[in-house]
Amino acid sequence: MFDEQFASAITGALAAMSWWELGAVALALAYLILAMRENSLCWYAAFISTSIYIFLFWDVSLLMESALQIFYLAMAVYGWWQWRKGSEEHELRIHCWSLRTHLLVFNAVGVLTLVFGYVLANNTHAELPYLDSFTTWGAVITTYMVTRKVLENWIYWIVIDGASVYLYIDRGLYLTALLFVFYVVLVVIGFFQWRAIFEREQVATS
Repeated sequence: MFDEQFASAITGALAAMSWWELGAVALALAYLILAMRENSLCWYAAFISTSIYIFLFWDVSLLMESALQIFYLAMAVYGWWQWRKGSEEHELRIHCWSLRTHLLVFNAVGVLTLVFGYVLANNTHAELPYLDSFTTWGAVITTYMVTRKVLENWIYWIVIDGASVYLYIDRGLYLTALLFVFYVVLVVIGFFQWRAIFEREQVATS
């Protein structure tokens, strides 16, 4: 029964979706595939896709997600600069963070989620304020990890993208939700691709 309802919702969403959402989804997918290949063109796709999503998320009352896109714009520029600079100087390589750093990140995201979720719940018309805040702050730190080529970014994305699927289904952004289901599969592949590169580089420099 649920499968039939979901399929019906997807069909209806595809029929009613805007060309803006289609373009944003296509570019977001291009970003991830290019990032998996360490191709700096991924940041161009990210910049344009993000610009579109600012308005799409605002329109469905996902205020934190909309605000997150503004951050993404800045990070697309920063990421492009870091990757190009690292490529030229051969300094920016895939690397890992320490357990202590990850624990600090978990605590920070947890606190920010509670604080901003509470503020949104009591002062705005935001929907799913705590989940919205979690995916937003989780994405903030994880996007930074991508710009610095931290290997574990892919593991973070599995959790964030999985939570985002429910968020977007609830707000009727079915095509975007479908994109994030695909994202979960791709980030697993991305992790193993980056880990293979990381291990080769470790052997080469040892």
